[in-house]
Amino acid sequence: MSDVPVLLHDRDGYVAIITLNRPEKLNALNAELRDALLNKLDELERDDEVRAVVIHGAGDKAFVAGADITEFAARSPEQQREAFFGRRIYEGVADFKKPIIAAIHGFCIGGGCELALACDVRVADKTARMSQAEIRIGLIPGGGGTQRLARLVGRGWTTIMSLTGDFVEAEDAHHIGLIDVLVEEGQHLEKALELATKMSRWSPVALRLAKDAIRVAFEKPLAEGLEYEKSRFIDAFESEDGREGVLAFVEKRKPEFKGR
Repeated sequence: MSDVPVLLHDRDGYVAIITLNRPEKLNALNAELRDALLNKLDELERDDEVRAVVIHGAGDKAFVAGADITEFAARSPEQQREAFFGRRIYEGVADFKKPIIAAIHGFCIGGGCELALACDVRVADKTARMSQAEIRIGLIPGGGGTQRLARLVGRGWTTIMSLTGDFVEAEDAHHIGLIDVLVEEGQHLEKALELATKMSRWSPVALRLAKDAIRVAFEKPLAEGLEYEKSRFIDAFESEDGREGVLAFVEKRKPEFKGR
């Protein structure tokens, strides 16, 4: 284990900033970094002063250049099965109850692409290069690269990315919907923070419920999703923040949301 922390944490108002800090390894995901990220997300989910999160990679070359292959190369199939069916960062990020934004630059490969897919929004600069490269080493995506990716970009592009391992450059990734917001080189973190700050102005209750309803849109038929949305709306309406927001609008003042 290195003396240098593999994960850094900062705060900008209600926004938490997580830095994946293995630049010498292009921020490849090893066990130490995965555990640190899961633990940090658990901590931030309990922190009422955090309303949104931004994740980015240290250094100037990569968001995350995949899983640390040297770490799992020696695993037996049984060991890999055990690792896969425990709690993983992809589900930890996807299930995080607050908005979470990936700020991407440079290489975003394999497990790194899947980490970005698990986030709610992907902001990238023009250096970003996205790839599901597992096919190059005789494997397939295992962290959502065939499932979350397909829901974003459709069957064709998911097939191309998963079966060729080729890079999709930033502008093409933006065109197909893999990247949500594309900015000039070096502006990815600034833009992600801008979006997270806008989100963090609002009720934590409403943020959580809206994110939950959006998730269900990709998991349920439309009729079920609409019913679920109604129930989440009523939950928001019954909350203290919901009452405060409506009252503040009527009284023409800024609402004071408390997350209740």
